[in-house]
Amino acid sequence: MKTYKIVELLGDGISAELSESVHRIAQSLPLKLEFIPYDLSEEARDKGGIEIYDEAVRLMNEHGVSMKYPTATTRESPNKVLREKCLFSVIHRPVATIPGIQTNFTKPLDIDVVRVATGGTYDDAGQRIGKDTAVSLRVISRGPCRDAARFAFRLAMMRDTNVCSSSKWTIQRETDGFFEEIAGKVANDYPGIPYRRELFDALLAGIVMHPERYGVIVCPNEYGDFLSDSACGLIGSVGLGDSSSYAFDDEGQITTAMFDPSGGTAPDIAGQGICNPTAALFAMRNMLLHLGERDSAKALRQAVLDSISTGDCTGDIGGSLGCVEFTEIVAKRMEATLQKA
Repeated sequence: MKTYKIVELLGDGISAELSESVHRIAQSLPLKLEFIPYDLSEEARDKGGIEIYDEAVRLMNEHGVSMKYPTATTRESPNKVLREKCLFSVIHRPVATIPGIQTNFTKPLDIDVVRVATGGTYDDAGQRIGKDTAVSLRVISRGPCRDAARFAFRLAMMRDTNVCSSSKWTIQRETDGFFEEIAGKVANDYPGIPYRRELFDALLAGIVMHPERYGVIVCPNEYGDFLSDSACGLIGSVGLGDSSSYAFDDEGQITTAMFDPSGGTAPDIAGQGICNPTAALFAMRNMLLHLGERDSAKALRQAVLDSISTGDCTGDIGGSLGCVEFTEIVAKRMEATLQKA
């Protein structure tokens, strides 16, 4: 039986329940996941201070793969700190329609948002100039943009779909223009992948009107942030999305990867056993893909989808099950699929 060491970054609110769900699924896999827990909860951060992240990053870099659960943003954003310390340059957010969930959007959606994880306007909080003006610096760097574009094209190759780069290059001519220039150069290395660029406002309208035209979308930092949450809204909930963060070496190979549900800590329902672990299980599925365990990844995703489509799901998406009961049904379905393989 193959064994993989996974750093498990524990957080706040529903974090413990999501971790229990992931561990239950792990018990049913035809492989062993050896979890290395590390506490990043608000309480642990209050005691350990900013230095607490150094050991987390050491473990993440040493083992290469980690699962992270929601953490409260207090003095700092743990996600932002880890992003900077691990040198994550790419965030991947897959978003697809889930049959069985009622939404205001009736067309099928299946896109992968690839976001440059650094720069844009997010790296500079800005400053006030006098009492009537504020300014912030917008940064676009070649390395992270190249990493994101390469990741997008490799993903499109796996999915047999297209790549669309998107920004506001007609307005932000130097910064967004630089991003599009880099994406275009990377596109030349993948001549078999259909590629186009669209202005970001037009892309938002296009996804609503013609979602079938989009496969992989690569964007600068803030655009990818806006797009991924908006797309999750179209499929029913921001809480259904998962996220993957990657760091790369000079050859474009992944060195460190972190997988997490993109939702928050949900303190209002923490400890009640009613949270929805779907996003955490989707994050686990992407982690299995990264590890090369494609059969297990496929079986897990299908088990989640089948459970939701038959109404065997949590209350927030129309079912009546708690987190533990939903996880158990998913585990049994996954086991049955893997036994047939």
